[in-house]
Amino acid sequence: MLRATLFLILTVLPLCNHAQTVRYSTSENLFYYDSKTSDQTSYMKEKNLLDVYYPEVDTRVPVIIWFHGGGLTSGQKEIPLALKNKGFCVVGVGYRLSPNVPAETCITDATAAIAWVFKNIERFNGDPNAIFVSGHSAGGYLALMSIMDKSRLKKHDLDSDRVAGLVPFSGHTITHFTIRKEQGIPGERPLIDNLAPLYHVRNNAPPILLITGDREKELLGRYEENAYFYRMMKVNGHPDVTLYEMDGYGHGMTEPAFPLLVDFVNRKTNLK
Repeated sequence: MLRATLFLILTVLPLCNHAQTVRYSTSENLFYYDSKTSDQTSYMKEKNLLDVYYPEVDTRVPVIIWFHGGGLTSGQKEIPLALKNKGFCVVGVGYRLSPNVPAETCITDATAAIAWVFKNIERFNGDPNAIFVSGHSAGGYLALMSIMDKSRLKKHDLDSDRVAGLVPFSGHTITHFTIRKEQGIPGERPLIDNLAPLYHVRNNAPPILLITGDREKELLGRYEENAYFYRMMKVNGHPDVTLYEMDGYGHGMTEPAFPLLVDFVNRKTNLK
């Protein structure tokens, strides 16, 4: 486990040498459910959309899937500015929200979006063998659940271990508080059931970089549950899991954390 400082953040800014000279395009509002298998309600047509920001190049580039935060009750798809012009294909995903749907549906949507990326990202110069899944808060929870629970992508005939890396920002590793609320469980009472990433710890998961805010400034228990997830992954023999605690930053720690995500992707794909 490491505590990230401003000095560290300023030293992990590797960029592709050509990134600033490459032109980028964006394809917006792509429906990611299979039209043959979904009923496409009006709410699905509104929320089950994604945007793809991609470089106009002749090679395949790493892909970052980004899930927005908002407690599974609010928020909208986004392409973070800090991830643009870095030589990556970036996918911003929208998903249905509680109370319009049960909160577990958010996980189902997130998984369907990841499956869509695997099957379609080459159209946007993305490398299906270099897909990284990330997000902030509720988005971090969705990133973890959709990959750690292998049964979810298996329903799409995909192996979650094909993911190149997981980088949740301040994500729940216990069962999400909105799901607990639906079950009448107080937010102060932790729960580790099959809707908790901790329930699915295993040694063959993709490489993982956990990032949280300062333990004294974060949301209730958020650092500690990530630290427990980190420790249990190590106990299970996972060879590549790291936890960063962002000194001095609270739950809204995305901007100083983005360089760590960029560096992680660059290192795992050997980009300079």
